Amino acid sequence: MAFPFGGATWVSSKKQSDEMGEEEVDRNIAATGPWEFLEEGSAQFWKMGAVQDHWRQTPDFEELVFWEIPEESARIAGFQTGQLDTFVMAFDSIATVEDVPGAKFVTVPQAGAMNLNFYGNFYVGVGTDEEQPGYDSDLAWVSSNSDVDSPEWISARKVREAMSLAIDRQSIIDNLLLGFAKPAILESYTGNEDVLPPGLEWKYDPVRAKELLVEAGYPDGFTATLTTSKRGAPAEDAVCEAVASMFEAIGVDVQFQNLPYSTLRPTIVGRTYNGLTCHGIPIRTEPIVGLNIHLRASAFTHGWEHQFLEDKINLGNNTIDPVALDTIQRDVAQFMFDEVVQPALYSWDAVWPVGPRIEEWTEFVKHTDTRNINGFEFMRHRR
Repeated sequence: MAFPFGGATWVSSKKQSDEMGEEEVDRNIAATGPWEFLEEGSAQFWKMGAVQDHWRQTPDFEELVFWEIPEESARIAGFQTGQLDTFVMAFDSIATVEDVPGAKFVTVPQAGAMNLNFYGNFYVGVGTDEEQPGYDSDLAWVSSNSDVDSPEWISARKVREAMSLAIDRQSIIDNLLLGFAKPAILESYTGNEDVLPPGLEWKYDPVRAKELLVEAGYPDGFTATLTTSKRGAPAEDAVCEAVASMFEAIGVDVQFQNLPYSTLRPTIVGRTYNGLTCHGIPIRTEPIVGLNIHLRASAFTHGWEHQFLEDKINLGNNTIDPVALDTIQRDVAQFMFDEVVQPALYSWDAVWPVGPRIEEWTEFVKHTDTRNINGFEFMRHRR
């Protein structure tokens, strides 16, 4: 998976790195994209120049300027006055943008997926020197036994199922995403639904959710920390707050955290965070790409390390037969659904405004990660 907005470099020069050193090359690399860096103002802007005779596409514009504008109202004002040609937009700004003469939209279906992450389920190495610091079987959704048939596991699994059943996905889609989304099943499988076993569905059933908590031994609920992973998904704060209120409706005492992602991420990478997160991800080119995050060796984690996942995902990584790989991915999906491992909430559409000076470029959008706008080299002056 690549990130076309600049989060990854596909091809770089070993000669340049050897001659200039990694620190200098990190700031001034010779790469293969259609734009070259010209100037930047810290936390203000980045200015790029078009690469002439580019091997893929020479941009239609001589310069491209990215502005750092945190406030939605300021971005809208810039678009209304013609200072901005496009921007990352909240869905509730669509009506305002529609009133701008000549405005159009680029809409990308299934641009990303929002998931519910249960951190603390680090079962590989439990009871040894390799036990992860975030493992905590005192958490209601974490088992003290990694055997999926054990009473301890079944109790924790019922808690996870109850929390998934408590979420009214359709209400979130209708009210917070204005219909620009659809319910999803499992992270990494969004956009790859053909790999999922048939019949999987997360229902909204708060009555059954309360019953499951009683069966799990929590008739009076429990306390849980819930944090928004702020990673550029639309309405992510509002969505996570809505999820918190739905948990509280079944008796969970939610301690809601509103942290910068730069503060949250190190605790996730270090396996010390053991709460819950609302977490947006890009669409995977193949499920196995995202499933690798569940491996112990992964730099990042979604809160799970289990021997079943270790064995199956590593087997998938070493499988070149596509039919065999699909079988493995279906096995993993069934396990994740049955044991309520990181249930998805929905997949959302990206909607980007197009100002009157440019044409929309929908057919040239790269779909690997659309939390940020991409395909700038294919934008054209409006004739």
